[in-house]
Amino acid sequence: MDTIASLFSFITTPVSWVIVQFHSVYGAIFGPDTGWAWGLSIVSLVILIRICLIPLFVKQIKATRAMQTLQPEMKKIQERYKNDKQRQSEEMMKLYKETGTNPLSSCLPILAQSPFFFALYHVLNGIASGDTIGVINQSLLESAQKAHIFGAPLASKFFSSESDVAALNASLTDVRIVTAIMIVLMSASQFFTQRQLMTKNVDTTVKTPFMQQQKMLMYVFPVMFAVFGVNFPVGVLVYWLTTNVWTMGQQMYVIHNNPTPGSKAQAAYLERLHKRVTLHGKTRGRGEKSIVKAIVAKGRDRNEFERKFINGLSKAGLAAQADGTVIKSDAAAAQAEDGATVATTTPKRQQPKRQSKSQRHSAKAAGESEPKTSLTKSDEPEDAQRGGQSAAAKKPAQKPGAGGRSKAQSGQRKGPQRPKSPSKK
Repeated sequence: MDTIASLFSFITTPVSWVIVQFHSVYGAIFGPDTGWAWGLSIVSLVILIRICLIPLFVKQIKATRAMQTLQPEMKKIQERYKNDKQRQSEEMMKLYKETGTNPLSSCLPILAQSPFFFALYHVLNGIASGDTIGVINQSLLESAQKAHIFGAPLASKFFSSESDVAALNASLTDVRIVTAIMIVLMSASQFFTQRQLMTKNVDTTVKTPFMQQQKMLMYVFPVMFAVFGVNFPVGVLVYWLTTNVWTMGQQMYVIHNNPTPGSKAQAAYLERLHKRVTLHGKTRGRGEKSIVKAIVAKGRDRNEFERKFINGLSKAGLAAQADGTVIKSDAAAAQAEDGATVATTTPKRQQPKRQSKSQRHSAKAAGESEPKTSLTKSDEPEDAQRGGQSAAAKKPAQKPGAGGRSKAQSGQRKGPQRPKSPSKK
């Protein structure tokens, strides 16, 4: 243990110093020998580390999305050179170089966090074994050994012996109950984080082996935490539980505000963004502008959700610009102006009052012409209708084929009549 601690001394000393600084602050509030002072010092250490890792987390998101978009091309290379592994690896490296992606970028936060984990593990093991490590002197060591979190000492484990637990002024039952609850919460938070990543933030339009790998990790990681968690001290369990909760909240924030293109989370985000933009008539904040800018830059390569978003803006009289802003569409404004002009200049058409059948018969009996309505049409002028009888008397005898027209004038069905079949001569 001393050899391993000496190898990690370059990181154990800064970690122990940070814990001592946080302990001096919380010890003044809760007391130096309490579990709250030491437990909150570990939690604060986790938060500080994760804040420092935010730039790496952003790179991880970009690298993961870049790898997702490259999955179809990678699959083609694997199928094309399945019998030549060397050529396959060369083509893969060429693809990574052309697209500027790095497959190791998705593992950067885990790799960067690993030294802090080992350093904290050795610091807490040193407290359990009574060895000073880093800047933790003998007085701080005795204070940490007296600290209990819900009855479990910071340096105790699930499989600690009863004599070791009794030496730390605790019972084995309390230690196992607290450690079991922490292990369950740690595994559940890891499972929920991976599950929401798979169900909400994965491009459903492309089926790749990457999705199967993520689905497998969703079940493997919680089991690994449960298996190895029984050998972790309570202080390390506090560390892992805190970092898992942080990861879960960080993942929820990313899914809600910057989802993966083509995922269900993107469909929900664009629906919310459409409501906000149509309500205010503009994009607000750098995040919304960057999303709209990326959608506009895709052009014809937009997915179904992005096309629906752009079409929704057009229907609302808005247009997305290349810089991510949204302005009022000129076509929609012109259409609105034309509609207003037509509405003000064109009078409303009034339907004539329809007469009853008895009124029409009485008017015809009195020698008056039938009034024009929207239901009765006439192709002849009004004067010709008034003098219909005199005109009929002056006309020469009609030809045999002109009987249908005179019948139509006497009130029968108008329009072209069906010709009779010619008789055979």
